[in-house]
Amino acid sequence: MSLDGVFLKCIKNELQEKIIGAKVDKVYQPSNEELVLSLRTRGFGGVKFLFCTRADNPRVHITTASFENPASPPMLCMLLRKRLGGSTVIGIRQDKCDRTLFFDFLATNEMGDKENLSIAMEIMAQYSNAILIGPDGKVIDALKRVDFSKSSKRLVLPGVSYELPPAQDKLDLFETDLDRVIDRIKKLETKNLSSALLTVIMGISPVVSREIALSFGNKYVNEMTDEDFEKLNVILYDFVKTYENGTTKYYLLKDKSQKPFDFSFMPITQYGSEAEVEEFNTSSELLDEFYGRRDAVFRMTHKTADLRKFLQNTRERIARKTDNQRVELEKCADRETLRISAELINANLYRLEKGAEYYDLENYYDENKIMRVKVSPALSPAQNSQKYFKEYKKTYTAEKKLLEQIEIGLSDIQYIDSVLDLLSRAETERDIALIREELVETGYLKNKEKIKKNGSKQSTKKAVALPPIEYETSDGFTVLVGRNNAQNDKLSLKQAEKEDMWLHTKDFPGSHVIVKSRNGVISDRAIEEAAIIAAVNSTASAAQKVPVNYTLAKNLKKPVGAKPGKVIYHVYNTIYISPDESFAQAHRKK
Repeated sequence: MSLDGVFLKCIKNELQEKIIGAKVDKVYQPSNEELVLSLRTRGFGGVKFLFCTRADNPRVHITTASFENPASPPMLCMLLRKRLGGSTVIGIRQDKCDRTLFFDFLATNEMGDKENLSIAMEIMAQYSNAILIGPDGKVIDALKRVDFSKSSKRLVLPGVSYELPPAQDKLDLFETDLDRVIDRIKKLETKNLSSALLTVIMGISPVVSREIALSFGNKYVNEMTDEDFEKLNVILYDFVKTYENGTTKYYLLKDKSQKPFDFSFMPITQYGSEAEVEEFNTSSELLDEFYGRRDAVFRMTHKTADLRKFLQNTRERIARKTDNQRVELEKCADRETLRISAELINANLYRLEKGAEYYDLENYYDENKIMRVKVSPALSPAQNSQKYFKEYKKTYTAEKKLLEQIEIGLSDIQYIDSVLDLLSRAETERDIALIREELVETGYLKNKEKIKKNGSKQSTKKAVALPPIEYETSDGFTVLVGRNNAQNDKLSLKQAEKEDMWLHTKDFPGSHVIVKSRNGVISDRAIEEAAIIAAVNSTASAAQKVPVNYTLAKNLKKPVGAKPGKVIYHVYNTIYISPDESFAQAHRKK
């Protein structure tokens, strides 16, 4: 992405107006790669300031996003609260046009003396880091500690002197004579212009280098004329004058499906009609928009990883067991031959003798055709008949048991699929906790009880259930969506009125959806929009066309002993719709 050195320069100039002089009110650490400072600013009120060091989206900016913090703050968070709590932001610095910003704080130490502390925010993909530096220039601690086993270039450990990341052999466009920049570019004859710009100039991203090279058709350097280089000099001069003090406009690029795919501090035209450009007045607004949903998905994916792995392993184990039972069941399919063999031997006892390896008998079940029956020479005809009867009875019992076990296995797989679907759409830690509790109650997970110091068990506190997700159709009907299977049951079988409409994707795991009726009336438009919402809240959300069943809530029944979320119904209609996530988001109530 395009959070390059020049973009950071723009962020620095923007933030200097907003957070210089701000007080650090609180410090949070939502994850091991994120820090959030709650600041009290002059003129802008309270703001949240994010340091994110994740490899795929490192960044630093003011944010309006909500964060769920762990029940117990990590040690680094406690340290930062102790050292930075009540401090004042006194400066923001950038190392040339490189991707490192320093945030300087005036804090008070344990002795009551003032001290200068800094946080170095390094934007370097997988090496991104946020490092707290003391007044002596030594590292106090960091989000990511680095020793020689991880990096041979420098240490990032408490007590070690802070060193800047290794410098690149590039020129800072804002501090270097442009003739020198042009001379360096001319030496890269075999590169096209965008690659040459990226190689020579510090702090520009590929999208920016391509945009500058666009005026020249992105020629190879050795194809450029003297007039081209003169024009390039002018373009770079204008670039410096335009962005040396930052910018007030930021640009978000979206594809035809309205999905953001890039951004920049400068207008981007290289994608032509393939991209839609949206303008933002601040970098923080743009970055919140670009990374907001991605962050939410990442956090939930990270926090549900262990549960998803457990469920997937359990599903695979049950599927293997069910497949083996099907193989055993196929062996039972020949049991009628066992019964017929036993009866034919029994009907011919008067003429059969012990010691034969087989009997050729008339099969009165098949037009008296001769049927060869294999027998044991050591057994009498009566004993061979009893042996076949015994095997027949055994396979009859086995078939009955196997059919029951296969049905249970398929039900378990269906239930686990529904839980995995709900887990993939969990939005908060409470959602995850409630799903975990459901798995404990259904026996899939063991209840991990806390042990007091005296050895007695301490019951774990149950998570408070969130209300169903609420939507509103275009014509004002309320639509409720279950967050987990326990809530699906409650919503469909207890909360829903008889004349409310119930919807669920056909043959796909998904949430139960209820449309609240108005005096027993629900519009066709409301049903259609609720079907879209049902499809979006299911495993079929990426499909082109999805069948959605709908019926009145009074038609629902809960089978005895059925797992949470399982209902049956016999009267229903089916509608085929195209899932539309943007529609669902637009109609969701906050």
